[in-house]
Amino acid sequence: MKKGMMIGFSEFKRMFNTPLAWSVLAVLQFVLGLLFLTFMEEFISVVQPATATSANPPGVTGVVVAPIYLWAGIIMLAVMPIMTMRLFAEERMNKTLSLLLTSPLSSTQIVLGKYLGILLFIFLVVALLTLMPLALITGTTLDWGVVFSSSLGLFLLLSSFAAAGLFLSSLTTQPIIAAVSTFGLLFFLVVLYLSGNTQSNSSEVFIYLSHFSHFLPFLEGVLDTSDVVYYLLFIIGFLILTIRKLDNDRVLG
Repeated sequence: MKKGMMIGFSEFKRMFNTPLAWSVLAVLQFVLGLLFLTFMEEFISVVQPATATSANPPGVTGVVVAPIYLWAGIIMLAVMPIMTMRLFAEERMNKTLSLLLTSPLSSTQIVLGKYLGILLFIFLVVALLTLMPLALITGTTLDWGVVFSSSLGLFLLLSSFAAAGLFLSSLTTQPIIAAVSTFGLLFFLVVLYLSGNTQSNSSEVFIYLSHFSHFLPFLEGVLDTSDVVYYLLFIIGFLILTIRKLDNDRVLG
């Protein structure tokens, strides 16, 4: 366990040895910051005046906070494949994966260590995003339940993205192929959700299989154990597949 954590922290530090992680964080904060300010301006200038006499007017949490987490999930659909593509593919390309496989570390320790590194990055992304709604606490009242559930939902969503990306990165020697295949898989799951919600071809199975159908309830402050279980099973499944892949490489290598 300790060796896996050492790999994870080492992997996390390695991300910031290149401009990629810094650039991703900077662009994310810039784009999401613009969206946050846009939602706030719309809330102040449009929503509040239109609902001033309403008995139950919408709050800033539902109009500003929840949408910003939704947009973060959509944007990270394209970002996470870029962050996970190097995890194993680059090791294969640089011929350094064989050093890991011949080390005393087990395949489980290697995979969990790599995954911990990307989880730390995801935690940083969610934490920086959460600073935006926290900036509103002096001027308005937030629904802390929705803020917490939205943060948790986004963390689970991105963690599932990372698990899929980790596995697909272990299958190839080319990081760009890992990125494209990961994006393709994640986008396919989005298409399943859209297909399942069409009037002509509604399907509960398609909706259940999609990431976003389990993410949306978190944005409404609903913590359903079935949604949490979906993400945990998805993550564990892809981690097991990655471990099996490394075990096969050890046998063949």
